This record gives sequence, structure tokens and C-alpha cells, in this order.
Amino acid sequence: MGFLDLLNHLVNFVLPALAMAVLVPSLARLVWWRLLKPVAWWLQVRLAAAVNLAVWVAGLALLGRDGAMYSYAALVVASALTVWWTGLRGKA
Repeated sequence: MGFLDLLNHLVNFVLPALAMAVLVPSLARLVWWRLLKPVAWWLQVRLAAAVNLAVWVAGLALLGRDGAMYSYAALVVASALTVWWTGLRGKA
């Protein structure tokens, strides 16, 4: 495997986790904009990205392949819990 193939695989592996890290806090701000106003959007995105990457790597390690539906479900739950933990815990 060449360098460009490796780079392509890594980008395609990381992209779903990073996309969820941007989408979930952004969409949560559309619904709970008053409650999430005091929390910085970048903080939520960075924390969600870190948690999502950890969940994605754990899904690969536990299931033996990436892209399993259980990993995607865990990714959605992890993103939602990160937004809840950083901004909505105790408010909603």
C-alpha cells in the first residue's frame, strides 16, 4: 500500500467521526439555542471529535472492521451525549 492509499484510508476512516462532531452540536444549537448560548460551539465540536474518534477506534478494535452498524450507532450516541454533557446537563 502506497502513501496515497494509506492517506485515503485514514481520511475515510476519520471522516464520519469528524462529520458527526460538527453536525450534532450545530443541529443541537438550532433546537436548544438559548440553553447552549453560554457554551462555545468549538468546545463542543472538539470534545465530540475526541469522543467520536475514541468510539470509532474502539468499534474497530471490538468488531474487527470499520463501518459496522453498531459502530455508527455508538457514534451517534456518543455525539449526542457529548453535547448533552457539555451544554444541556441539568438545564433541559
